Amino acid sequence: MSQPQSGILAALPRQARYLSFEILPEGDAAAALGAVAPLIDGDTAVMGVGRSLALELGVEIPGLRDFPASAIPGADIPATPAALWFWLRGDDRGVLLHKARRIEAAVKAAFRLHTVLDAFQHGKSRDLTGYEDGTENPRDEAAVDAAIVAGQGAGLDGGSFVAVQQWQHQFDRFEQLSAGEKDDVFGRRLSDNEEFDDAPPAAHAKRTAQESFSPPAFVVRRSMPWTDGMSGGLVFVAFGRSLDAFEALLKRMTGGEDGIVDNLFTITRPVTGAYYWCPPMGGGGQVDLSRLGL
Repeated sequence: MSQPQSGILAALPRQARYLSFEILPEGDAAAALGAVAPLIDGDTAVMGVGRSLALELGVEIPGLRDFPASAIPGADIPATPAALWFWLRGDDRGVLLHKARRIEAAVKAAFRLHTVLDAFQHGKSRDLTGYEDGTENPRDEAAVDAAIVAGQGAGLDGGSFVAVQQWQHQFDRFEQLSAGEKDDVFGRRLSDNEEFDDAPPAAHAKRTAQESFSPPAFVVRRSMPWTDGMSGGLVFVAFGRSLDAFEALLKRMTGGEDGIVDNLFTITRPVTGAYYWCPPMGGGGQVDLSRLGL
């Protein structure tokens, strides 16, 4: 029986590296995927497939679609798709570097490395603003139900869909806010991580209360902070049994539901956006690429 890539539901690692790849013209994508598959254990290396790669192989993955680019006053929500995505997980940045090099070498005949982004845990699952991230994550069986495909057949069951965005924080703007204004951005108090009833309607916690949607919009967030020089932010990673829940959250955040834009956009901006399908693990501890015809 197929199982999910275990890193999807596991606790966050201390360190992470994200890789994305573009397809090279005239490359043999199927052969490259066959070469990289033995490196993907689903735990220390989670793999995602973009729609362009599925189409290159002549298949459609039910539920996999293009990321919805949009705009709000003063900010774009960009779509930056890629063919292949990897989330490398561990405790040692050196180990992640060498794992990334092995993956790049395995696929280089058909794919070009597009982006590399390193991330890490800050405190106990805190964003670089200091606020706790992923507080409302479903747990245990509820997490499996929210994140993992079931009842769709061989090669699909045990898979997952993931939305990935790199958000860049505007630290100077955030630091100019009073303590109360900062809490109003998130709808939570920094001091005790509790939501408060009189938070403004645009507070992030009110915009994204997953149980308030119909149907409920639960996703399993596995986001981690990133830095590059003096810049930094959050790599937002949300796994779902479909992409519907994430799209419902994003629509409300951007005011598409009621015209109220999430306060989060006053202190941070997304600079990337992509969707991927994360295939299940098959027998022998290797990623199951049968739905890609491999």
